[in-house]
Amino acid sequence: MQSKRKSGPTNPLVANLILSLKKTARENESGVWKSISQSLEKPRRRRVETNLSKIARHTSKNDQVVIAGKVLATGELQHAVTIAALGFSTKAKTKIEAVKGRAISIEKLMEENPKGSGIRILK
Repeated sequence: MQSKRKSGPTNPLVANLILSLKKTARENESGVWKSISQSLEKPRRRRVETNLSKIARHTSKNDQVVIAGKVLATGELQHAVTIAALGFSTKAKTKIEAVKGRAISIEKLMEENPKGSGIRILK
């Protein structure tokens, strides 16, 4: 008889993030956090990598954006945006901060906006 393999992320930080996202989604009846948790549960090879050029095209000034993956530095931002992601490349972080934007973790945005109102999800 084969034993069942553990599914889901093996990184304990990501696993804890998924649990807290689901809890916040239940408590605040927020579909945004539920959707992000489902994206993070996918295999690592299917995780999103988003360039700054895509963020610049799909956002306007002072938007809040969540990326369930990593932000890469290709492209330029022309306006200040709050970006929450699982990770940032060092060049992407400096480019975001150069236009007075914020590069924060998903946990921090979840604490600031538990209802999830006004948040865009980019994939």
